[in-house]
Amino acid sequence: MADPTDAKLEQLRALLRPLGSLLVCYSGGVDSAFVLAVAATTPGLRAVGMTAVSPSLAPLEREDATAIAAAIGADHRFVESHEIERPGYVANGPDRCFHCKSELYDIARAKAAEWDLAAIANGTNCDDLGDHRPGLDAAREAGVLSPLVACGFTKADVRAGAQRIGLTVWDKPAAACLSSRIPYGTSVTEERLGRIAGFEAELRAAGFRRVRVRFHEAVARLELDSADFPRALDQRDLLVAAGKRHGFTYVTLDLAGYRMGSHNEVLDGRSLRLV
Repeated sequence: MADPTDAKLEQLRALLRPLGSLLVCYSGGVDSAFVLAVAATTPGLRAVGMTAVSPSLAPLEREDATAIAAAIGADHRFVESHEIERPGYVANGPDRCFHCKSELYDIARAKAAEWDLAAIANGTNCDDLGDHRPGLDAAREAGVLSPLVACGFTKADVRAGAQRIGLTVWDKPAAACLSSRIPYGTSVTEERLGRIAGFEAELRAAGFRRVRVRFHEAVARLELDSADFPRALDQRDLLVAAGKRHGFTYVTLDLAGYRMGSHNEVLDGRSLRLV
């Protein structure tokens, strides 16, 4: 009986190979890294990983993207992204991700033409389809391929496949853009993104691997793995001092722990705080 991971990998290669050439929208996360790695090692396919750089990309994520692409041996290129100039993005309504991804895919289409690449792909997997993801609409409008969805890859499948092909980041925590830390209705600014990035970098340097700094003006709401709660309390002076260095008056620990998309939890009741 064929191994299901190997079977999915071959299905993915079979989907990508006829394209001939491909631009992968590559953030440095495990999903897009997996797509780039498979594309870059598929015979007969020319692949380029494109990473969009803007204030919403944490500096540590940019470093990771560079290191991972180098380990893969992929052609990797940075481009400047200007979603911060889009009013719909700055306003930060529930459709913020649509405006962000529209900027990304506009750039990708221009670069695909410039670099003579036949198609554009992202790292969306099947599990992403069940969350509030307006960026998926932007992908459909731009004609961007989601090969992991087409081949039925869940997040667990992606991690298994990444481990199988030797990606050392197969178990890397999810890393959404920094603007996702700001509540809907609170405007996105470079200053706020910088404060979040700085605080998260200090937390990771202190050994907290999975972390979100949720922005609430003077309050930083920390989402950590529940297993890290005792250590966070032991190091609360360090956490508070780091928060204050990045402009937060109060540092709180969210007892629900680390989870993706916690700002989406208000959407059913539309309890948006406008600032």
